[in-house]
Amino acid sequence: MTTQEIKRKLTAILSADVKGYSRLMGADEEGTLHTLTTFREVMVALIKKHQGRVVNAPGDALLAEFESVVDAVKSAVEIQRELAKQNTELTTDRRMEYRIGINLGDVMVDGEAIYGDGVNIAARLESLSEAGGICISGTAFDQVKNKLNLGYKYLGEQTVKNILEPVRVYQVLMEPEAAGKVIGEKKAKPRQWQKMVLIAVAILIVVAAAIAVWRLYLHPTRPPIEVASKEKMAFPLPDKPSIAVLPFVNMGGDPEQAYFADGMTEDLITDLSKVAGLFVIARNSTFMYKGKATDIREVAKTLGVRYVLEGSVRRSGAEVRVNAQLIDATTGGHVWADRYDGDLKNIFAFQDKVTRNVVTALAVELTKDDRERVARRGTGNVQAYDIFLKGWQHYLRQTPEDFRVAIVHFKKAVELDPNYGRAYAALASTYWEAYTRYWDVALGFSRTHEAR
Repeated sequence: MTTQEIKRKLTAILSADVKGYSRLMGADEEGTLHTLTTFREVMVALIKKHQGRVVNAPGDALLAEFESVVDAVKSAVEIQRELAKQNTELTTDRRMEYRIGINLGDVMVDGEAIYGDGVNIAARLESLSEAGGICISGTAFDQVKNKLNLGYKYLGEQTVKNILEPVRVYQVLMEPEAAGKVIGEKKAKPRQWQKMVLIAVAILIVVAAAIAVWRLYLHPTRPPIEVASKEKMAFPLPDKPSIAVLPFVNMGGDPEQAYFADGMTEDLITDLSKVAGLFVIARNSTFMYKGKATDIREVAKTLGVRYVLEGSVRRSGAEVRVNAQLIDATTGGHVWADRYDGDLKNIFAFQDKVTRNVVTALAVELTKDDRERVARRGTGNVQAYDIFLKGWQHYLRQTPEDFRVAIVHFKKAVELDPNYGRAYAALASTYWEAYTRYWDVALGFSRTHEAR
């Protein structure tokens, strides 16, 4: 799509994802996918009820748009209230709580997809929301503040990643006693004061730039890994060891092998999430670094973790070479590093070894339940696993044609291992998402839109 062909519009964007999804998957993949499917059906129905449209729903995330901000907030509130009821029927450790962000913004339109800062801000608001809660932008608040029987708490102007201007953020208060209240909002400062602040910031930027030039070009010596300051973390460090697993780099030179590196990364995230003594960052947060040059210090600061696991994968046929290293971002030191060079059939053993070594290096005690959860591999058939990873890569692309290819791979995986629960669950999820997006006819399913 060329610049001249770009279509834009103003729309209300709703972004949602599950808090602690990796932990839930690590504890019970099949049960989590069943709950995810059930909850997503509720969400889709309530979005449609309020004249909304589901744009995309990869994994545990969901993106929807509405012509009206009022409808978007009504939908979000009804979703959170209904899911809260359904969560009462689940045990505390199996409850699935969504975070929702809503923004009114300008977006670019490409077919059924929408892109741009308007969407990005909604996603950032979602990450600021509490589990089971809703955060909205100032532009959305301005449209709904006097129209709904709700309350709001002003969280201030928040600086969010990749957005130049700070965003006014409000938490939606759904309790009946909060209706009509706006908590924490202060009067705007005089314009002259704002100008003085902007001038001061501009001066600081010039000074910072001068210092940067001096350090980079006149005094270039620096350590290979810069140290992250605990005081400058975007989030306070958790009480237990915290770790982010960055996407392993595909070093094979063949883009078609990227699925294997991504799959290994996801499985390591899942395995580490099964350990109760670790705080593990979810896939959605770490995979935004895929294909980018990463600064370990910045990764740690942005995600609020102390440790970062990174690595590379080189595959040629059945031969695999994997390098992995664990880094303490607060000291810049390597805590642990290892390499696997051998046959694909032994890759499960290496993944287990990485998990064990990370746990040992961070002095985390494995409970009996932890060991049992980590031992649940899903399949012992390497060929079925490899086929599944290919299908999963296509599933994540979220297009009708990729869904068609994903279904073929998932079916092949369960043929190779009839007990492969993860492949069955992925197949069911793909069929369900195709149905809700009206892709079933394009994929040749027997049901038609008219029959619905």
